[in-house]
Amino acid sequence: MNNIINMYQIFTRLFANANETNTKFGTLKENGCTKFNDISAEALKALRHFGTTHVWYTGVIRHASCTQYEKNGLKSDNSRVVKGRAGSPYAIKDYYDVCPDFAENVNKRMEEFEQLILRTHNSGLKCIIDFVPNHVSREYKSEKLPADAVDLGAGDNSDWAFSPLNNFYYLPHQELHLPELNAEQFPTVAGALPYSEFPARATGNDVFSAYPSAHDWYETIKLNYGVDYAQGKRKDFPQELPNTWHRMYEILRFWTLKGVDGFRCDMAEMVPVEFWGWVIPRIKELNPNLLFIAEVYNPQEYRNYIHNGKFDYLYDKVGLYDVLRGIIEGNASARHITDCWKMNDDIQQYMLRFLENHDEQRVASRFFAGDANTARAAMTLIATFGKGPMMLYFGQEIGERGMDCEGFSGIDGRTTIFDYWSLKQYNRWVNGGKFDGGKLNEEQKDLRFFYRSLQRFRQKYEAISEGLFYDLMWQNESNLDANKIYAFFRYTNKQKLLIVINFDKQNTHTFRLNIGEHALAAIGVPVKETLVLHEVFEAHFTDSFSLHEVLEVGLPLSILPNSALIFTIETA
Repeated sequence: MNNIINMYQIFTRLFANANETNTKFGTLKENGCTKFNDISAEALKALRHFGTTHVWYTGVIRHASCTQYEKNGLKSDNSRVVKGRAGSPYAIKDYYDVCPDFAENVNKRMEEFEQLILRTHNSGLKCIIDFVPNHVSREYKSEKLPADAVDLGAGDNSDWAFSPLNNFYYLPHQELHLPELNAEQFPTVAGALPYSEFPARATGNDVFSAYPSAHDWYETIKLNYGVDYAQGKRKDFPQELPNTWHRMYEILRFWTLKGVDGFRCDMAEMVPVEFWGWVIPRIKELNPNLLFIAEVYNPQEYRNYIHNGKFDYLYDKVGLYDVLRGIIEGNASARHITDCWKMNDDIQQYMLRFLENHDEQRVASRFFAGDANTARAAMTLIATFGKGPMMLYFGQEIGERGMDCEGFSGIDGRTTIFDYWSLKQYNRWVNGGKFDGGKLNEEQKDLRFFYRSLQRFRQKYEAISEGLFYDLMWQNESNLDANKIYAFFRYTNKQKLLIVINFDKQNTHTFRLNIGEHALAAIGVPVKETLVLHEVFEAHFTDSFSLHEVLEVGLPLSILPNSALIFTIETA
């Protein structure tokens, strides 16, 4: 087994919720919710068999919610500062606690999560959780604060708009005015008490106004890492580090000592890179194998967050995701893939790639492709393009559509992160806790088999996990349709792969692929009489070609619509 990472993102609230009542804006009691215990050894064994190496449990840390747990000493939040009834997992209520919704015994919720970490490890998988560093919920207050930690805002002076000693940004002498939400459209706010905040604090998406809009992250408050936005972003921090840096170290240390294997860091580029460069090495002193994954959307900042911020991996959203989505939707050319390679050639091993996550629209939704199968070619490219991780979002592998009207989320092609809900199609795989796909239809089984094959393929070939990259398109502009076909090598000293992908959803393409002496020499293929190709992904055949003919007129290939050919290369 090589060190390839196949990450599987679970939205914990929905993963194995068998209650299919699905009342719009329904309560926890009405619609139900996954429990930590539902993510059983059987579930994790099935994910391991599927080819998963790392599970990202999304929404574990306690966040703002309208659900009451007063008998357990936990206050619900004012619904005016909660999106949906269940609430957004990115509006953290207590960094030192887990979501009580997920516990069979609310008073033992942390122990139940610790058991999930143990089950994950016993299944041969790694455990990733969210770290939300940029903002917290409006009513943040840690009720599980460790004795050696300090709560956020505890020492703030709210008369100061900015101070590196404060954890929040204040708008002195101004009261917060929340956006007015229509109670018919958002029934959770009906009858809610007024929410009071004086002085107002800056809103999470860098809104330094007492009047955030309904399109802002109005339910959150921005954390202060020592950047005085009124004076412009400061590049140099004082010797005495901003207070928030120490608070965030305490939080990361807490979860590291719980045994998690890494953090997906929400909106990491909204936090100064200097903080990351300071905190990540210090946390890795506790566990050198921890992974830090950054949600960063500015390609100009990629290298900064890798080399100075010390991140292990970054999202490749504004890059390969955008290009592949354009290709699938018929708005972009496969030629743009070469541009993605050139833009990030020196940092390919740091890029985490995906076609779905909780923020993006489902491939099968009418807002994207309308058919999950149209992603096969694109996902094969993602799986083989670089050394970095590939990520699947739960349900992607069976064609989940994200087209329910759950409540706050609405019909938008995304699976809700705000509401209590159950995914009826995904539950066919869950199959009453058997996690065997026993109720999937044949199309769903076939799609899931494709994804399993793809993940296992990545684990099998060192040319994928360790290999270099060679783009073949520079010498194939005239002899094939470069808007639909993309071809490249992945190679090590021991293994050579030729990968050819057809993004055309309707047509088989037949052509001769130019492979010149320069390409063969670059990947270390000796020039002998015969080139032997073994197709090793889906077609599984072997063919031999005169090397002289290949160098003269190209390699004859025929490739089916929306598919890939992956060959190992030998000479004889």
